[in-house]
Amino acid sequence: MHSYTKAESRERGRLFRKGFRQSLADCVDPDVRRRIERIDQAAAERGALELAALHKVQAAARQDLAAAKAVERTAPRADKATAREARKAAEQRVRLAERAVHKAEQS
Repeated sequence: MHSYTKAESRERGRLFRKGFRQSLADCVDPDVRRRIERIDQAAAERGALELAALHKVQAAARQDLAAAKAVERTAPRADKATAREARKAAEQRVRLAERAVHKAEQS
């Protein structure tokens, strides 16, 4: 996964276009390739950190869901509705976290 900043994205695009024009003239500057690779490497490192953070959020959401299910099962009849709403909110957080992780892994 790559996570480019806006500045990196602009610079990479500019360098790509410059390299494309140079390739048409058959004289590509190796510095252009090095700078693109350096931007890609920084974005890959940032993406890996973000993916690890998303996995931590997903694990925490799953733990919260397990706790909410346990509370719902052991709640007295008067508190069942509140516990059910808490479980549903926890399930929604798990779905959001899973969707974010899946989206990050696909890009």
